[in-house]
Amino acid sequence: MKPYLLLITQLGFIILTVIYFWLLLRELKQGAEVACRTSGVKKNIVTRILMMLMLWCVLVSAWSGSGMMANFGIFPFNFMPVIVIPLVTVILSLFSKDLGEVLKHIPVQNLIQLQSFRFFVELLLWALLIAGRLPGQMTFEGRNFDILTGITAPVVAWLAARQKLPRAALIAWNLICLGLLINIVSVAILSTPSPWRIFMNEPANTIVAYFPISWLPGFLVPLAYTLHFFSLRQLLTGTLVGQKP
Repeated sequence: MKPYLLLITQLGFIILTVIYFWLLLRELKQGAEVACRTSGVKKNIVTRILMMLMLWCVLVSAWSGSGMMANFGIFPFNFMPVIVIPLVTVILSLFSKDLGEVLKHIPVQNLIQLQSFRFFVELLLWALLIAGRLPGQMTFEGRNFDILTGITAPVVAWLAARQKLPRAALIAWNLICLGLLINIVSVAILSTPSPWRIFMNEPANTIVAYFPISWLPGFLVPLAYTLHFFSLRQLLTGTLVGQKP
């Protein structure tokens, strides 16, 4: 047990969440400013998103801080709010005309580049393994291959900016990386001390139920699939902007 590693990972998850959500909001703000001039989209769309994120931060922190999230005796209901609410919200947002207009004015490579945060997530998970707080299958030493997304994201973004990859390749990359995300989420669920548990090695996956590591399922996992969904909407509809010849 290495307590200092636990402290580092706790701070790491907070810092990583704040930085990358700020970067996403910055992209949305810039896209909204252009969409406001060209399509009449209301500028306060980003303010509304920020307020929703702040409310969600309070709710996730309170839910995990209360101990309810760590009550695996009622699994999956202890995790249901953290999983279902952001997923449903993001899926519904994909049908928003205003958001669609905003996404039209964000370079496709910018959203892809943001997926680099997953590299740092994997380093933090590895630190939790070394600290004896996470099972090995949830890291790149085991069954977690999501680090490949974080490693390839800057390269794919660079190629996309220079039109070196066809649209189909970018779609394929997003789908493959979405598959990697689904894989590790599945491994995480099957590693919890619940009736669904398949991986019986210790420690069980309980650390994600405690603040601030709870921001991993509450913020960073939703950030990953949100970026994929937004990118896929860009790629499947409309003309891509911001690419360099």
